[in-house]
Amino acid sequence: MSVLNFLSNLKNRYANPWQLQSFGIMGMNQRNVNFISRFNQRKLFPLVDNKLKTKKIAIEHKVKTPNLIGVVENQQDVKNIISILKGSKAFCIKPSRGSGGKGILVITHAEHEHFIKGSGQVMSTHDVQRHLSNILAGLFSLGGKPDIALIEDLIHFDHVFDGYSYEGVPDTRVIVFEGFPVMSMMRLSTQASDGKANLHQGAVGVGICIRTGRAVRAVQHNEPVKYHPDTEKDLATLKVPHWTEVLTLASSCYNMSGLGYIGTDIVLDERFGPMLLELNARPGLAIQTANNAGLLPRLKLILALPNRHSMSISQKVQFSMQHFGVFNS
Repeated sequence: MSVLNFLSNLKNRYANPWQLQSFGIMGMNQRNVNFISRFNQRKLFPLVDNKLKTKKIAIEHKVKTPNLIGVVENQQDVKNIISILKGSKAFCIKPSRGSGGKGILVITHAEHEHFIKGSGQVMSTHDVQRHLSNILAGLFSLGGKPDIALIEDLIHFDHVFDGYSYEGVPDTRVIVFEGFPVMSMMRLSTQASDGKANLHQGAVGVGICIRTGRAVRAVQHNEPVKYHPDTEKDLATLKVPHWTEVLTLASSCYNMSGLGYIGTDIVLDERFGPMLLELNARPGLAIQTANNAGLLPRLKLILALPNRHSMSISQKVQFSMQHFGVFNS
């Protein structure tokens, strides 16, 4: 039985955890206790839970990220949003402490105080201001605490991904353990996900071979799919360009953040190449379903390396490409 079929058929919440482990599948408790708690110092969590802090340390470490247009911190900023936007035609608004894609507003075109979302819906200035006020009130933040809003340039994704995503920017999630890229998937927006690359909202997850950047398999709502539900693009043909550069960028986030077990979200801009979108100190486990493989064997192999702390970023990337690949070329 494949990991994918096993996970898809796993409906009984009292399933034997030893059976899960025999497939190399990491469960939530094991992730939380053995990896997040052990390798992620709690004092460092604000660096990734707060997107503004993430951007600041990325700039400090010369890690490429989308350009920051402005920050909305109070209601006066909300009133002055047109001035803050400085005539930007395409941008993304996101809560600094948001999670799971909540509160992200993607504007693909702005003209004469009319704003068009990725889904085609038209918003007025008042609509955008109301959304910003909701962000400040903590409607989308962790724990419902008051928040601030970041406004960034919209990524113009590489045309190699045309047809693979619906009205949104596809991103590549790479799980990094102590600087080693362990497992990867690409998240593709759909009409159901409102142009956002969030699996819980209906985006498609495509497992990506660590060696080659080629698609392994694709899932939507944890069920296998062969074609994009909106564009009908054959997902098996997907291949991420600049793959070594993507893995190198992901690996560098370990030194940048100090967090040992993280999810790195990377986008491919047609002008600037791979760019860090954000970090996640508690990356989800659906990546195992998309790859039809468990995380545990790969994590254990890294833990067994006696010299892992002295290896360079390049050496860690090459090790991962050699040992965690699915395809040879």
